[in-house]
Amino acid sequence: MSSLTSGCKIVILLQILFGQCLSDPPSFTVDYQNDCFRKDGEEFRYISGSIHYSRIPRIYWKDRLLKMYMAGLNTIQTYVPWNFHEAVQGSYKFTGDRDIGHFLHLARQIGLLVILRPGPYICAEWDMGGLPSWLLQNKNIVLRSSDPDYTAAVDTWMGKFLPMMKPYLYQNGGPIIMVQVENEYGSYFACDYNHMRHLSSLFRTHLGDEVILFTTDGAGLGFLKCGTIQGLYTTVDFGAGANVSAAFAVQRHAEPQGPLVNSEYYTGWLDHWGSRHAVVPTAAVVKTLNEMLALGANVNMYMFIGGTNFGYWNGANSPFSPQPTSYDYDAPLTEAGDLTEKYFAIREVIKMYRRIPDGPIPPSTPKYAYGAVKMSQLQTVAEALDILSYSGSVKSMYPQTFTDLNQLFGYMLYRTTLPFDCDVPTPLSSPLNGVHDRAYVSVDGVAVGILERDKALTINVMGKKGSELDLLVENMGRINYGKNINDFKGLVTNLTLGKDVLSGWTIFSLSVDEAVSQGLLGQTVSGDGQNPSKFSLPTFYGGTFTIPSDIPDLPQDSYVKLPQWSKGQIWINGFNLGRYWPSRGPQVTLFVPASILSTNAPNNVTVLELENSPCSSGLCTVEFTTTPILNATALPHLALHRKLFRKLDV
Repeated sequence: MSSLTSGCKIVILLQILFGQCLSDPPSFTVDYQNDCFRKDGEEFRYISGSIHYSRIPRIYWKDRLLKMYMAGLNTIQTYVPWNFHEAVQGSYKFTGDRDIGHFLHLARQIGLLVILRPGPYICAEWDMGGLPSWLLQNKNIVLRSSDPDYTAAVDTWMGKFLPMMKPYLYQNGGPIIMVQVENEYGSYFACDYNHMRHLSSLFRTHLGDEVILFTTDGAGLGFLKCGTIQGLYTTVDFGAGANVSAAFAVQRHAEPQGPLVNSEYYTGWLDHWGSRHAVVPTAAVVKTLNEMLALGANVNMYMFIGGTNFGYWNGANSPFSPQPTSYDYDAPLTEAGDLTEKYFAIREVIKMYRRIPDGPIPPSTPKYAYGAVKMSQLQTVAEALDILSYSGSVKSMYPQTFTDLNQLFGYMLYRTTLPFDCDVPTPLSSPLNGVHDRAYVSVDGVAVGILERDKALTINVMGKKGSELDLLVENMGRINYGKNINDFKGLVTNLTLGKDVLSGWTIFSLSVDEAVSQGLLGQTVSGDGQNPSKFSLPTFYGGTFTIPSDIPDLPQDSYVKLPQWSKGQIWINGFNLGRYWPSRGPQVTLFVPASILSTNAPNNVTVLELENSPCSSGLCTVEFTTTPILNATALPHLALHRKLFRKLDV
């Protein structure tokens, strides 16, 4: 009897000391009978917001997550762009801004649960919808299908990535409560059930049977036909002003019982170069949010913070219309993480349904205007070819694509000669719309015009037989949505001069970012400044600025604008901020995070101006300011290619 009593005491003592260890393990499940989720056995409803770690510098992850937590969110949702981690086949990167493990750790530390959306296709207005471009080395591959080559690549990637995520699942002590399989597959033409079944099995193999796997599709019955399969919980997405009851009735068609879920409730919308900056009124956002929460629905707000498409990561829609560098999205937190009226209005709605955390909200980060920076002309692209194309050129009878030459992003230069005298203006044409996406054309070192995908398929050139014809071709971002995501870049078909097909090409794959970051570009005297054309040769410009040492708390975030510059790319201290195109809009300023600035040395600014710089007129500056400009559309007649909140297979 005394022995039994002693044993009971030991058990009680262990329960006191290690109660969690001896209790039931963490669980997150679907309660179909009561139409809800259950977290550790208790009824649970998530109120979530989307944040993409790939669009925010690592140094700001904690700030953005804290602001989301203080808004009343209990969950965040994030995409995983495959090509962000495996841009080069077999080379995986999970450090620095790609350290998703650290991002998940921060979320858990702050008290946020996580909904993970690893694709493999994510859309997200991200280059090629997150799929790596090296998949296109098989020119006939059918992406997002049971194509054996695609399936093998997905299996290898997920075999690397998903086991890394298993320790972060909620039942294993981590923050991940749900994992999405694929993304809006009902909007894709393939409708390959075997593909979806394979992904479901693949995710189960690596993550186990306990985690909730789900799908997301537009709130229309047509989308559910191909987007849903047995074993994956069906959710829908829709935006402000939708008929909430009708939208959830679509989900009920696939899930008669279980929690109501809007996996993408649109707080704003995406932009395209040349279209107006999308704005969704705060009043409309909070009205529909309140309607959903009143029904007991689970809601993820897409986006809660949009962030930035730094470098070349923006995607495009079809007919070809690329997204700008800013992914501000008119979200509750701005591109720079600043608090907005929409943020506080959403917070007030959430207060009606759950307790808001106590404590201060982290403030908007301060901005500093570093002023105008004088720029000096460096080399033209043609002058810097030996530096930019250190691997040498490739000779080919007909043009080769970016993929053919293992060029991921940026620019390639195509060079040939005029096969006959063009004493009168002669049409240089891309009859099959094969310039992907924009070609800056010169003859014998004189800029003559631009060929642009879908928009400008022919320009006139003049020159003598044997004159050097250069086309600097820019990859403006791969299509991320619809049936045309197998988006090859470069000259993807032949060009013609008059009636003749041009041949005998020398092709230079350009490593622009490496040359800029290593400071290899020098200053030369170019004769192009006398060119009477409205175009000038693609040319690099450089300048420096020093951050004041007598002002505390510097460096601070800033915005940079390029007054009277046309179109190009800008780097600061070798960091690729992204594309600028103020001549088309709507984005005018680019966000400059303080983390890339230096107080210990002059900050280097490098600009690649592709069309025409203002430097020949004397004004040759870029300007750092405190105020973003995202709505200065130069071409207001252009309409959005995807209507607000419409998930169509374009």
